[in-house]
Amino acid sequence: MPGRLTQVSTIGLALAVLAGGCGSGGGTHRSSTSARPGSASSLAPIHGHYSPSIDPASFVRRVDNPYWPLEPGTGYHYRGMRGQTAQTDDEVVTHQTKRILGIGCTVVRDTVSEGGRPVERTFDFYAQDRQGNVWYLGEDSYELQHGKFVRASDSWRSGVDGAKPGIIMPGHPRPGDRYRQEYYPPGQALDEAHVLGLRVPPKVPYGTFKRSLVTSEFSPLEPQTEEKYYVRGVGEILERVVKGHHEEFRLVSVTH
Repeated sequence: MPGRLTQVSTIGLALAVLAGGCGSGGGTHRSSTSARPGSASSLAPIHGHYSPSIDPASFVRRVDNPYWPLEPGTGYHYRGMRGQTAQTDDEVVTHQTKRILGIGCTVVRDTVSEGGRPVERTFDFYAQDRQGNVWYLGEDSYELQHGKFVRASDSWRSGVDGAKPGIIMPGHPRPGDRYRQEYYPPGQALDEAHVLGLRVPPKVPYGTFKRSLVTSEFSPLEPQTEEKYYVRGVGEILERVVKGHHEEFRLVSVTH
């Protein structure tokens, strides 16, 4: 989830959200050569003027995309390294909601710790449209300074100071899809994603899986690229930097 590897991480539009079909991409898919109507590439394009169309009536209460399920009360616990430093990352889907752009967003609390001590805290805001696309509408990010948590400059909220939402997980991801995940130039939050396809993922402490969806994520402002692995019915199981400094986190456990 945003807020771990790339902690970088206005619109009162009432047009209907175009959307793609919800569900998994089982089997083999052809790569997308152009933006399909209703795809993440067309809803949150990475090229040209960015102005996503958002209609609160097109969103649902639950985030149940199979690759990004957010059931309140669920905790995802990761362990990994950032550079030479061992860290843990605990992400908890809270029972709280935050209204942004007229949409009730699910709030996820993300805490990064070193030696059992929290060093980063982020509250991420997500919402799902009727076609299964999971939108990212902002984050409140805090970093430790002189023993106290202070609000980070890359915090952002859709509709404030030019910030606009992006898609964090398509409802029907297909190889070749490219889409914007967040848009807040003042805070240098400009992450983009590219669906690579289905692969056999590396083993993680949580278990061994036969197939996963893999995405490549990057920011045009940062000299690094990371890959993320998602398993249907579970969510993200692994993320690692493949270009840039060393960083990797693997899923250790899921609690309910």
